[in-house]
Amino acid sequence: MLLLLLFAVIPFVAAASNGVLFTSSVTYCEPPETLLIQQFDLTYFAQNQSIFFDIAAASVQKNLNVSANIVLNAYGMTLVNITVDLCSILGGALCPLPTYQFNGSETISLPASLGVSKRIPEIAFRIPDFEAYAQLTLTEATTNDVKACVQATLSNGWSTRQPAVEWAIGILILLLLLAGLWQTLRSSLHPLLAHRLVDLFHLFQFIATTGLFSLNYSLLYRAFTLNFAWTLGLVSSSAIQAAIDSMRSRTGGTMPNSSSTSAVGLVDRKLSPWNTNLAVPSAAQSMLLADTDYTPTGYTPTNLSRIALTQVQRLDSTSAQVQTVTTSSSNVLQAGIPIYVNSIHIGSANAFDTVFIVALVILAITITLSLILYGLLLLADRLDWGSDTQRRRYRNMFPGFIKSWVLRLALIAWPPILLFAIYQWTLKDSWLSTLFSVITFLAVSALIIWPTFQMVRLVRQHSTGIFDVPDSGHYEPLYGRFRAPRYFFYIVFLAAIFLRAVVVAAGQGHGLTQIILCLIIELAIVLAHIFLKPFKTRRGDVFSAYFSIVRLVCTGLMIAFVESLTVAAIPRVAIGAVIAVILSIAVIVLVCNIVFSLVRWPWQRRARQATLTETSTLEKGQSPPRSIHDRPSSPSSASTPTARLSSSTANLTHQ
Repeated sequence: MLLLLLFAVIPFVAAASNGVLFTSSVTYCEPPETLLIQQFDLTYFAQNQSIFFDIAAASVQKNLNVSANIVLNAYGMTLVNITVDLCSILGGALCPLPTYQFNGSETISLPASLGVSKRIPEIAFRIPDFEAYAQLTLTEATTNDVKACVQATLSNGWSTRQPAVEWAIGILILLLLLAGLWQTLRSSLHPLLAHRLVDLFHLFQFIATTGLFSLNYSLLYRAFTLNFAWTLGLVSSSAIQAAIDSMRSRTGGTMPNSSSTSAVGLVDRKLSPWNTNLAVPSAAQSMLLADTDYTPTGYTPTNLSRIALTQVQRLDSTSAQVQTVTTSSSNVLQAGIPIYVNSIHIGSANAFDTVFIVALVILAITITLSLILYGLLLLADRLDWGSDTQRRRYRNMFPGFIKSWVLRLALIAWPPILLFAIYQWTLKDSWLSTLFSVITFLAVSALIIWPTFQMVRLVRQHSTGIFDVPDSGHYEPLYGRFRAPRYFFYIVFLAAIFLRAVVVAAGQGHGLTQIILCLIIELAIVLAHIFLKPFKTRRGDVFSAYFSIVRLVCTGLMIAFVESLTVAAIPRVAIGAVIAVILSIAVIVLVCNIVFSLVRWPWQRRARQATLTETSTLEKGQSPPRSIHDRPSSPSSASTPTARLSSSTANLTHQ
């Protein structure tokens, strides 16, 4: 009944679409002395002002008279702070506290005297990721000593994190991957869909990464970014987490393991959804209520099973399920990566290992598919499938095809591996995890850095047509989108990815510094687009610059989440919603571009065939028409070394 009392006035702080409110986590705010909790689930129905509860709790101290202080907080605002004399309610059944276990369920109606229906704000029935909690403190009547303190976060069932969104993202990625593979196999010199696959992954990864800063995010925005967590390789699996926990414990790991319970109860109390450093009050610090009828309709004490006090002691072991969280607790989750990964049931020290295992799975799939494709080529030669010209063409393109797609996969895997490898080095936990992070960091970085070096070397050693010779074709994922004089612009993107990962991972605990440095990075990218104009068409420059500006604006808006600025909870929720809308629009724009490119692809193939016809005409001494996709060339551009590079690829595709 004590925990029922805690929620007697909850409903006016939150409700869902049907006026439903339920507990999402329960923690002790002081080490338990009197009240032990094994399980507590509660649901409030606003339509008929009733509460359904399922509880397993116990009092273990005899002859204890207490008063109960109840605090309700929503978005950092204390809405209720009352103290109830337990001896004056329920006919004195709770005075002294009975020494038996409460183990059962019940539906009760709240007293009309509470006026609950008049105090529920309408917005509380609609807002997703509602930020509210309740606190119950039991204080001994004679000494004012705190005997128990329990906190419970409240949810209304709405959230910006939706499994349907994650599935939609996954299906979109899969379809784009298949389209990119097919376009590449059809001998597209610069497959736009393959480039868009990398662009889409990097956009999703940026959205997910914005939830990793050491900032006081609103629950709404953090939940939004969790829709994209899997694009960073953060895939939650209890089997994988158990294996990682076991490996870490055997290799020097001392940090907490992963947990299947909600992480919100372990969040630092200064952050959302707590939004306060609420002190444990004494009975004299709040309004005292008594002589109020809280007896539920149809309630009798026999609805709860009683167990002897000697048997209650068994709860000591199981009560560890409800953890104690205080300002000095070592299990408190700090802002940044710890809260983010624990929100999807991945331990802070397990983050890199999870990404590593996902990368190994993708590598195994890639190797398997490559071997199958190579086997089909051998089988085609043996069984004379197709024409000799086709078989020769596929044999010749196979090495470059594999190398180019390995490079694309490396470009996709590099951001999360960089970020979580660097973060792993800051933890100083398991030596084996650290070793894996070093090896993976070097291996994936080599797949990026070596082609980058080779491209620069080839440009310096050759003159015209370097981008069209087979020796450079498998580097196409790097330079293929850019015009010849700006082939090096991919280095700008790679540098931004590297610097952003270093800032986010190594800057944990310094949110303001992270934001300032990332703002500088994003501003530099925007300026690079403005002054260098790297793409083959103006439309391509505008398209890429738009996403750069989106990243800059969203990073700037995240200043509101800096903890030291103490922005109120409700403005932070509003700003988080604005950022989520901006990023969602960016995703829609990119998806529409992908669909447009996919529909336009057959016509592009005809255009390429027409280009080949024009080339044949040129060999006969006639002049072909100028491509509408090329930029106007300046008179002085012919004198630069990079201007000698072939620009014929601009006629084949454009941004």
